[in-house]
Amino acid sequence: MLWKTFRWAFAVTAVGLAGGVLYDGWTALGIVAILAVLEISLSFDNAVINAGILKKLNAFWQRIFLTVGILIAVFGMRLLFPVVIVSVSARLAPQEAVHLALTDKERYQELVTDAHPSIAAFGGMFLLMIFLDFILEDRDTKWLGRVERPLARLGRIDMLSVCVALVVLLVTSMTFATQAHQHGGHHADKAQTVLVSGVAGLVTYLVVHGLSGFFEARLAGEQSDEEGGEAAG
Repeated sequence: MLWKTFRWAFAVTAVGLAGGVLYDGWTALGIVAILAVLEISLSFDNAVINAGILKKLNAFWQRIFLTVGILIAVFGMRLLFPVVIVSVSARLAPQEAVHLALTDKERYQELVTDAHPSIAAFGGMFLLMIFLDFILEDRDTKWLGRVERPLARLGRIDMLSVCVALVVLLVTSMTFATQAHQHGGHHADKAQTVLVSGVAGLVTYLVVHGLSGFFEARLAGEQSDEEGGEAAG
């Protein structure tokens, strides 16, 4: 059962480890193995959420979720997105960024280091919005009632999480971003970069959250129609 369920995962892991050895010897093997363990451990929470979503879908959308969705998550966010970030921040063609990643690791590392403020602002705002919406949600089950109840009351204020996130972004851009670390130990004023990237992360979250709510409502409507049809029959 274990092999039948995870045979493709084992095969891809083996190919990745072998690729690390072929690319840069045993040192690369160790790095790939550490990254694999880190990715697996961080993906457990996603697996729980995905399971909750999948049980609401029919067989067709389950296959779409597990194929197209996984391809976007793995290849899009892990492989393409870093290249896009370097390409945009360094104003390079995507093929040049890929070429640097494969042939000039030191220069690529410098570009990634210089792009860190924009990456951190984009991802940080996205994750901050997830956190704020979670703690400000009124849930039936409360583990820390004295803390969760006041936060749930605050969550009734429309767009509170967006306002808090924007205040955090503004303060960050005016303080830490003015002396952002760059390669070689230098510092540069990245306030504008952090602002733009943070707003982009916020907009991305709002779009994703809106689409998620739309599809959940549509799925709930379809399920209620099916139940109504079965009851009528």
